Amino acid sequence: MRTVLIIDDNPAVGDALSLALSLREIRPLVALTPEDGLAILERESVDVLVQDMNFTADTTSGKEGVTLFRAVRERHPDLPVILLTAWTHLETAVELVKAGAADYLGKPWDDAKLLATVENLLELAESTKEVTRARVERRKRREALQRKYELDGLVFASEAMGRTLELACQVARSDVPVLVTGPNGAGKERIAAIVHANSPVSRGAFIAVNCGALPGELIEAELFGAEAGAYTGANRAREGRFEMADGGTLFLDEIGNLPLPGQMKLLRVLETGQFERLGSGRTHKVKVRVISATNADLKAMIRAGTFREDLFYRLNVIEVNLPPLSERVDDILPLAEHFLDGRARLSEEARDALLAHDWPGNVRELKNAIERARLLASDGVVAVRDLNLPAASPSAMRNLDEPSREAVETALASSGGVVSRAAQTLGLSRQALYRRIERYGLAVAG
Repeated sequence: MRTVLIIDDNPAVGDALSLALSLREIRPLVALTPEDGLAILERESVDVLVQDMNFTADTTSGKEGVTLFRAVRERHPDLPVILLTAWTHLETAVELVKAGAADYLGKPWDDAKLLATVENLLELAESTKEVTRARVERRKRREALQRKYELDGLVFASEAMGRTLELACQVARSDVPVLVTGPNGAGKERIAAIVHANSPVSRGAFIAVNCGALPGELIEAELFGAEAGAYTGANRAREGRFEMADGGTLFLDEIGNLPLPGQMKLLRVLETGQFERLGSGRTHKVKVRVISATNADLKAMIRAGTFREDLFYRLNVIEVNLPPLSERVDDILPLAEHFLDGRARLSEEARDALLAHDWPGNVRELKNAIERARLLASDGVVAVRDLNLPAASPSAMRNLDEPSREAVETALASSGGVVSRAAQTLGLSRQALYRRIERYGLAVAG
């Protein structure tokens, strides 16, 4: 059952709040002293705490409340706390809200406002528990993957990347060809390397070739080798990547760029393990695990006659799809911290900006942005301007906008003075809204 603890030295306050909460099917617990309240927190499951700020007669400084709040925050850092007092100055409450208190209400309180705040916090607490449970489950699955497989130090936190890695590691144990699909810059070569590291040929070589980075007339020579004089500039015989990868893995990136003659030879190698160097009639035989990757629509290329259908089905025995970074939002901040490598830290505004950006260039773009920002950061702190990101849409940047005094006043008025609800309207945390209230010199109702 939802439970609220009230710590107040006035029994009448505990009785009044207990009645109001019980009518909302909320279980009230009451303590008359900070010591009793802390003891209840140790033995009971409490969702929200409502605490007084003064517990000694004729005391109005709020110091006792500050001491209690700090003790609660130390032992129960995630427990929502509402400050309730008739005397404490607003400045004291604001300082505690900055330190993590959920809200501040004055005595005599308005039942509707207090109950609305409690209900909001109970809903938030339940959501937080669900998020925490999901995060713990994701961490457990991630740790299980890391224990079971060789992940080459890959940094990730998202469920989407976890599923991709699990599939990649499962298919690694077979010797069938694997096709890694996904956008440029997402990390397809890292996935291919992980497949190799968890395969039966992991002790063999991992040879990578980017079919999109070579002129069409040289791709065949790169893959299959060439004899001296086979083409202009071939002054001596050279072995191809298939020979280099014999007994290991060959990774063919941008496979859609392979010309049709090369596709035919590649199909033969996949079927028989045999090929000839350019300019030679001597047949070579190799045993190679082939992993290919593309960001192209190979099925559309088949319809256009630029990619062989039989080769597609040979390469695509197992497809491992790597989602873009925009679909792996949970990976953005861990990757950014990894790229910073402790040489700087991200400001809160910079973290928000990273999460708001769409990352069309994926992990490669993120890495470049972080490396640039690290060089420009002042005093080891990365600011938004250091990231040099394009302006996001108004909706995406809502949390980064600075609300005006009028906007804050309007939000407070429309929420009946309940700070948590006003903060939600403005897209701010309660702590951030209290900083604006203090900056603009506004009073909090109640």
